Amino acid sequence: MRALRFNTLLCCITLFGAAAFAQNSARDSGNDLTAITQVLKDQQVAWNRGDIDAFMRGYDNSLETTFIGKTVSHGYQPILNRYKAHYATREAMGTLDFSDHAVMMLGKNYAVVIGRFHLTRSAAGGGDASGIFSLTFERKPEGWRIILDHISST
Repeated sequence: MRALRFNTLLCCITLFGAAAFAQNSARDSGNDLTAITQVLKDQQVAWNRGDIDAFMRGYDNSLETTFIGKTVSHGYQPILNRYKAHYATREAMGTLDFSDHAVMMLGKNYAVVIGRFHLTRSAAGGGDASGIFSLTFERKPEGWRIILDHISST
């Protein structure tokens, strides 16, 4: 009888522990989704006020950070230099809009975001541009940061 009570108690503790873990995991995942989405919102706001340096805060400041577009750039500084060269004026930067993005968690410390971008620009600024992107994020001590950016213009 004592063994039955002990097993019942052990079973209840296990079930309550599993339920609490599942609840915490769901809450953590929700917080991560919010934090990652906030990085994109912050980037869009920074871009639309013409602040490439603030836009780049969404990227990991690392030699391994990679951008893939028509060419491949490795390292935070070369990516920053690329943006500044390609979007040297407010007119060339235009207005950025991210849309249709979806966040997929890849464990506790990594996530992938896929979505669409659209730049609204005058003809003198290069005309409108749009495409799709995939971003790989890594959780860093300072928050979620992009470690791989792959865009494809449509």
